[in-house]
Amino acid sequence: MHVSYEQAETAITAAITESQKIGVQMCIAIVDSGADLKSFIRMDGAWLGSSDIAIKKAKTACFFGMSTGSIGELSQPGAPLYGIEHSNEGLITFPGGIPIVNNDGILIGAIGVSGSSVEHDHQVAKAAIDVIGLADLPSHPWRT
Repeated sequence: MHVSYEQAETAITAAITESQKIGVQMCIAIVDSGADLKSFIRMDGAWLGSSDIAIKKAKTACFFGMSTGSIGELSQPGAPLYGIEHSNEGLITFPGGIPIVNNDGILIGAIGVSGSSVEHDHQVAKAAIDVIGLADLPSHPWRT
């Protein structure tokens, strides 16, 4: 099961709206449950380098079924996922990537946002997820 094109476009529209509300230009990527790019936009004025970061944030959230910020916490020195960012041809382990899980608890994709502070990136990604009305992830085995 994958995130639909309509869901992806609705999420991107919400992300653009949130970005404009806080006055930032973002790159926004949606991947399906296979971590393949479903939809992408680089807003006018968004950094070129943020394109790759947004896509990798979405892939990272999809690969591990958890937000990139949570993975970042678990990948610090001495933590259980230390060094994980070197796997899978490079992961992003700071906020801005969030899995998309349907109401049955099934991962159907992920969003990645980049272009501002990690707080803004996460805020914009969360606004996009909230508008498509999908459930939060079930508990994850690495979380305490």
